[in-house]
Amino acid sequence: MSVGQRVDSDRQLVRLLQIGIVLEEVVEARATRHYQSIDDSLDTTESHHDGNSIQHTEYHSDDDADTDTTAYTDDTLEALLSDAVKESARHRDQLEELINVLDAESIAFDKIQTLVEGQYGRTELEDFDDVIYDQLCNEETAYKFYDDLVTAIQASDVSFGIDRKRLLDVLKRLKAEEAEGVEAVINLMEQRK
Repeated sequence: MSVGQRVDSDRQLVRLLQIGIVLEEVVEARATRHYQSIDDSLDTTESHHDGNSIQHTEYHSDDDADTDTTAYTDDTLEALLSDAVKESARHRDQLEELINVLDAESIAFDKIQTLVEGQYGRTELEDFDDVIYDQLCNEETAYKFYDDLVTAIQASDVSFGIDRKRLLDVLKRLKAEEAEGVEAVINLMEQRK
């Protein structure tokens, strides 16, 4: 999904901000699903029916050093995903505030949502590496979206129905937070090595 060279109208700006909201919804939904799958896999117990008793076996590595590292990175991954969910909700709220200031016809969210889901939809993820790489992709995609949007607004000489400085300040802050998210995921990946 490309933002384009420049933003030429309030209507186009609203459309792009709506795309940002849907993108944040996708990121939040995926992080929530990953968080739940990681949490489930950590808590998973295997039930064995042995006569009249049920034996629960927790999954642990035989190597204590690996267990400590894995537990640390799994806890860190859970925290990272939880933070990503909260961040996406905050970002959506901030984008909605910007849209509310603009007096422009908006595009139906279902059309934008279909576009975003078609672009970013993927299959279920199986393990830690799949989850962490997907989260990296989510963070990088959001960063790139905000980076492109800031660039397109700066390239435009149109007067928007919202203060340009306020608009750019919000979008630059969102972009910076996504950059921090990318860095956090990369750091977690390096810890996992």
